[in-house]
Amino acid sequence: MIWVCAYRDWANKIYQQVNLTVSSNLISSKEQFNNSLKLFNKGDKIFFLGWSWIIPNDIINKYECICLHPSPLPKYRGGSPIQHQILNGEITSSVTFFKMTDKVDAGPIFFQKDYSLDGNLSDIFTRVISLGIEGVLHILNNNIIPLIQDEDKATYVKRRKKSASEIKINDLNNYTSKELHNKIRCLQDPYPNAFITCKNGSKLYIKLSKYEN
Repeated sequence: MIWVCAYRDWANKIYQQVNLTVSSNLISSKEQFNNSLKLFNKGDKIFFLGWSWIIPNDIINKYECICLHPSPLPKYRGGSPIQHQILNGEITSSVTFFKMTDKVDAGPIFFQKDYSLDGNLSDIFTRVISLGIEGVLHILNNNIIPLIQDEDKATYVKRRKKSASEIKINDLNNYTSKELHNKIRCLQDPYPNAFITCKNGSKLYIKLSKYEN
């Protein structure tokens, strides 16, 4: 049995395309996941696509749990990987599928393929969706021995908070136009948009930008 855990729009699009080729079951919330535990059987594959909740170790150890992470693991383990990569000036990333273990984003890799971080966030997610579909089907249709990650190359990031979307006076003084543009575009919908706090605490949200060197 194939299970797909996905609640974000881009992750659901991966599920919809995969389900046309391979029959699978969708789990779209934490509550639904907890209610489905009694339905899992030995040998089931459980794919986690854009999933934010911690999976208990007893589930990870009992079933083959495979996670999509949109970074070139072992680099950028942790939360908000796309945002951190864009903010750091990266121009390419990878869609990585790995076997989940008791360590976050540290399991052996089944599939890894590069994509461009150019353009708006919607452009980036279109590429992630395409490679996500390719990755799931590649894993299902091939007997793959996953490759152990190189711990010496591991880097870590933390999930960004909504408050981190604010553009402050110090940012205007210290960032180049390209760096500010990167902050704005990595915070396009569905993420908390970049904003400026104005008079009386009102906020101006910025969804699109263009820059000149």
